[in-house]
Amino acid sequence: MALSLAIITHNEEENIIRLLDSLTDIVDEIVIVDSFSTDNTKEICTKQYPQVRFFEKKFNGYGEQKNHALNLCTHEWVLFLDADEVPDVDLKRSIQEVVSSANPAFNVYKVRYNNHLGIHLIRFGGWGSVFRERLFRKQYVRYSDDKVHEFLITGQKAGILEGKLDHYTYKSIQHHVTKINKYSDMMAEKMFEKGKKINRFKIIVSPLFEFIKVFIFKLGFLDGFPRFYIAKTMSYYTFLKYIKLYEKIRLAEIEKKYGKIL
Repeated sequence: MALSLAIITHNEEENIIRLLDSLTDIVDEIVIVDSFSTDNTKEICTKQYPQVRFFEKKFNGYGEQKNHALNLCTHEWVLFLDADEVPDVDLKRSIQEVVSSANPAFNVYKVRYNNHLGIHLIRFGGWGSVFRERLFRKQYVRYSDDKVHEFLITGQKAGILEGKLDHYTYKSIQHHVTKINKYSDMMAEKMFEKGKKINRFKIIVSPLFEFIKVFIFKLGFLDGFPRFYIAKTMSYYTFLKYIKLYEKIRLAEIEKKYGKIL
C-alpha cells in the first residue's frame, strides 16, 4: 500500500534536506504546503526531490494549513511530520510494516519523541515521554482549526509504533525567542477569539507556577542547565501569551467605548 508524507513549511532550508533524505526510500509521494518561504526551501524541494508535490498557501494557522496538506495527499496512509523531525531506523521499519500490512491493528498510530535542544537530549520536564499521532489513514482524521496548538481529531484508538522520532527543536537562542514571540502572539489571538478572560494575578503567578511545574514537579532539574533554560523560557512564554491577551482585551474595551484607535 502506498504512503504519502505531508509537511507544512516556512523557511526550512536548514531542516528539510535532513528530513527528506531520511524518508525518500519509503514514501511514494511527498506533499509540501509552504507559506511562501523567503529562503531556499522551495528550490531545494522542487529541484532535488522528484517525489515532491510542492504547493504554496497563505498561512492562516497551523490547523488550517495541515488540513489543506492532508486534503492534497492522494494515498490512504499519511505520515505527517514537521520539517525538524527525523525518524530513526526502527521507526522507519515500523512504518513500513504497518503500511504494507493487509490488516493493520490500528488506523492511527502514535510515535514516541526524542526531543533535542541543540546537542542536548532532553529526558525530563515533560519532554521525555511525549507521544503524538503521526501515521494514520487519511479518512479517519482531521486537524482542529486552531491557529496554534492544533490537535488531531479522530474517533479511532491509536496504536504505538516501535522506534522514535528525533525532534530538533531550536538551532539557537535567537531562533527560540523568535518562535516564542510568534507562538505567544498566535496563542493570545486564539484565546481572545474564544472569549477567554485574564486578570493581573494570573499574569503574575502563572509564569512562576509554570517554571516550578516543569523544573521541579516534572523533574526537569535532572537534565541540568539545559532544562533550567527550557523551564525559564516556558515561563516567559506563559507570561507573554497572557500579557498579550490582557492587552487585546483592554484595547477592545477602549475601542468599544471610544471607537477604533488609529
